[in-house]
Amino acid sequence: MSETKDEKKDVTTPVIICIGMAGSGKTTFMQRLNSYLHTQKQIPYVLNLDPAVLKIPYRPNIDIRDSIKYKKVMEEYNLGPNGAIVTSLNLFSTKIDQVLKLIEKKQDKIKNVIIDTPGQIECFIWSASGAIITESFASQFPTIIAYIVDTPRNTNPTTFMSNMLYACSILYKTKLPMIVVFNKTDVKNCEFAKEWMTDFEIFQEAIKKNQEEEGEQGSGYMNSLINSMSLMLEEFYSSLDVVGVSSYTGQGFDEFMNAVDNKIDEYNDYYKTERERILKQKELDEKKRKAKSLNKLMKDMDMKDKNADVLSDYEESEDDELQGEVLRDEEQVEREYTFPEDRQNELGTDEDLQKRYQQAFEQSAKPASSKTAESIANYIKGSQ
Repeated sequence: MSETKDEKKDVTTPVIICIGMAGSGKTTFMQRLNSYLHTQKQIPYVLNLDPAVLKIPYRPNIDIRDSIKYKKVMEEYNLGPNGAIVTSLNLFSTKIDQVLKLIEKKQDKIKNVIIDTPGQIECFIWSASGAIITESFASQFPTIIAYIVDTPRNTNPTTFMSNMLYACSILYKTKLPMIVVFNKTDVKNCEFAKEWMTDFEIFQEAIKKNQEEEGEQGSGYMNSLINSMSLMLEEFYSSLDVVGVSSYTGQGFDEFMNAVDNKIDEYNDYYKTERERILKQKELDEKKRKAKSLNKLMKDMDMKDKNADVLSDYEESEDDELQGEVLRDEEQVEREYTFPEDRQNELGTDEDLQKRYQQAFEQSAKPASSKTAESIANYIKGSQ
């Protein structure tokens, strides 16, 4: 029984974040993936993060519309459609810790977490709330980006290249494993796209053919730009898993889930270790910053500890030189506070100081006369 409990603890629930352009069939993909996982007896935990959608063909466990009203956000904050989506996501991200706790409680019963995002892709990816949500999930669960592509609309090489550049930017922004999902393969087969991603010459021929069909003369700026970008994206293509699915017929979802399993291993081998390294580096930097501020505080308070690495007033630090801070001149001494009659005269040798201390001690031992008391009172009045 103990072995089974340990195995359950070791099981990590993968998180699949579905991202795609408006009209790419992202919500239909979510519905088909949800039904597929139920048929495989792998019950998922479903989240809807699109506050502006009216109807969805699946039943989410957590729906942003239950806690945040999109139209009220527009009215109260006087925002447009995209601004209201960003604001709604910002409000939802403040409760992301509660969402993670709910998923952790259900981790023994669920096998996957699937998340639907807004069709306005820039509202999620390039906003602070989107970064908070993705990083929060990635810090606790193997998180994978499923980038949904509308296959029929990408038969044009220019459109295809712009879509791949957007996918590349998402990959480097989120720094998470990505699967490119060519949707709607029942309308158009995605083999042409796979060939374009693996063979540069075939992609060049497609560009020339497209120019001939549209009646364009010569290569032009766009032709050279697309060719250079396709060469640049070769390394990007090598790190991707490409899958063709049909959200209408359900084809290709077995291949998609196999790709998810491969990306979980990639997450554990590369992304998790890199994330842990970054967190450790942040902790070290924070410790150094605290030690540096403590040293500066002790220096300002003239507190010197033999065991502490505290700079004196006469030592120049590297940070002070770099930041251009002006230190005291070496010829200056610390500020001295003396009595009025001593301010005009410099202090003499140690013997003179000893004599003055002795005279002051002898005078203090004698009873004070009335003249002395009057002079003290006059001095106090004059100083006030």
